[in-house]
Amino acid sequence: MDPKVDEYFEKLQKWQLELQTLREILNDCMLTETYKWKHPCYKYKNNNIVIIGGFKEYCTINFFKGVLLKDSEKILTKPGENSQSSRIIPFTNVEDIKKLTPIIKSYIFEAIEIEKAGLTVQTKSISDYKIPDELTQKFTENLDFETAFKALTPGRQKGYLLYFSQPKQSKTKISRIEKYTNRILKGKGLNDCICGLSKRMPTCDGSHKYIK
Repeated sequence: MDPKVDEYFEKLQKWQLELQTLREILNDCMLTETYKWKHPCYKYKNNNIVIIGGFKEYCTINFFKGVLLKDSEKILTKPGENSQSSRIIPFTNVEDIKKLTPIIKSYIFEAIEIEKAGLTVQTKSISDYKIPDELTQKFTENLDFETAFKALTPGRQKGYLLYFSQPKQSKTKISRIEKYTNRILKGKGLNDCICGLSKRMPTCDGSHKYIK
């Protein structure tokens, strides 16, 4: 077990018993316990299999390549509307976790076999995402902006396309595009730090607020 995970559990104020139960299950499945992205993460050799964590209304076990699981029990759900690869099982009490322990383990072993087989998730490419008309218009008006946008990494482009496409009203889409124009011209993604003072570049974690 990873001592950093021990610290994680000591600081938990919610879902401690539920997540500890999940931890015991995972440590009984030939996985290596690590601490990544501020959460307990479990790997098979060098491949991430699952990560666990708590949210306001539930805690979860998240399968990194859950979309490839057969999900014979139909218990997996998307963690977000645009999630392409990961799938979660949400829990709100220990009883449900204990009841599903054999199934959870079977899903974990299936996920391990997926890694052994070298299977990968075929995610959408940039060309699969619809470009909002408002963004196309912005490209027409500002060629430097279009060049800067297309020079972004695919992940950053996808983030912006999803964010700009969310609103139903055109004026809201235009407002979002205008708000992030300078950020895009600087080559930054939706969540990248633009102050230059973050201790965890490129993502701004707010640490610059404490720099004297």
